Amino acid sequence: QVQLVESGGGLVQAGGSLRLSCAATGRTFSNYAMGWFRQAPGKEREFVAAIRSNSQTTTYGDSVKGRFTISRDNAKNTVYLQMNSLKPEDTAKYYCAAKVGYYNVVTQAAYNYWGQGTQVTVSS
Repeated sequence: QVQLVESGGGLVQAGGSLRLSCAATGRTFSNYAMGWFRQAPGKEREFVAAIRSNSQTTTYGDSVKGRFTISRDNAKNTVYLQMNSLKPEDTAKYYCAAKVGYYNVVTQAAYNYWGQGTQVTVSS
């Protein structure tokens, strides 16, 4: 089992920045690829970003490319999502997730473990 806890969400004005963190406990964090997803009210959960277990590969959703950066610190069992140039349409609950292997990373069903999410609200 892997337990994931997100933090860092909040209210920010458009154009601002936030950094989300996801702390993992349980099985060896460095064995897992990590992903971030988000879900806005009334919408389906959307892929945001993913990172390979050794940080050598990252993948981003089209809507966040060039604005968001995913990173991880395996010594701290933590994955981060740096969000810059935030827009009101980035408002959502953000979830981190863990999976074995770096394939199907854009597919939420491929992930084995999920956190409870952290709310991000961007005001215009």
